[in-house]
Amino acid sequence: MIRSIFFLFLTATFLFACKENQNKDKKPKGGSQKMVVTSDSVTQKKTLPLKSLRSFKGLADTTFIRLAEFSDEFAYDLRYATKNNFLKEKVYDCAECYTRVKTAKALLAANTDFRDKGVRIKFFDCYRPNSVQYKMWEIVPNPQYVANPKKGSIHNKGGAVDITLETLDGEALDMGTDFDYFGKRAYHDMTNLPQHILDNRKLLKQTMEKHGFWSIRTEWWHYNLGAASNDEVADFKWPCD
Repeated sequence: MIRSIFFLFLTATFLFACKENQNKDKKPKGGSQKMVVTSDSVTQKKTLPLKSLRSFKGLADTTFIRLAEFSDEFAYDLRYATKNNFLKEKVYDCAECYTRVKTAKALLAANTDFRDKGVRIKFFDCYRPNSVQYKMWEIVPNPQYVANPKKGSIHNKGGAVDITLETLDGEALDMGTDFDYFGKRAYHDMTNLPQHILDNRKLLKQTMEKHGFWSIRTEWWHYNLGAASNDEVADFKWPCD
């Protein structure tokens, strides 16, 4: 009798342990991404379930939204939340990518096209509060590199993004220079480059233009949404955990 009871106890203990291990192995499906700043880059971990794109229907095109809440198919390396940028200073309190709704719609459409070709958008910068523009101007008060905050830039309007492309496995496409390289090698009209770099820039530029963005001659990474050019400069600030 005692031996039988002991056997039943061992069996129950074994089954409970197996169930616990199965629960630990379960992972939540699809979720918005919370960005975590490391020393030189931004990584991500999944948190809340993604919001449906139908949610856009109840929002004005000028509403600010957190892009990662609507898609987990982008990549991020938000440089101004680190010191790995031309300012050599961290000017964001924490790393987030916000845009206006209309900018988000265009980015989602463009990223769908990119993913069909085996690549995706990786963000260096998105919406930039005007107060951050003032911080940047204090560090580098030169309109050749930083827009005067009194006038503001389309970044401050939620209609500009600084981006590159990477493979779906996270391998960066060669664009010829790093982000925020201020020299002729970063110009769109610089053609004295290896063909694969020209092809990568062409893919980025043509796809973004197809979805309503326009580039500036001196920065291969910068794209403005044409429909956002007349929006107001904003100083909306996102919450930091």
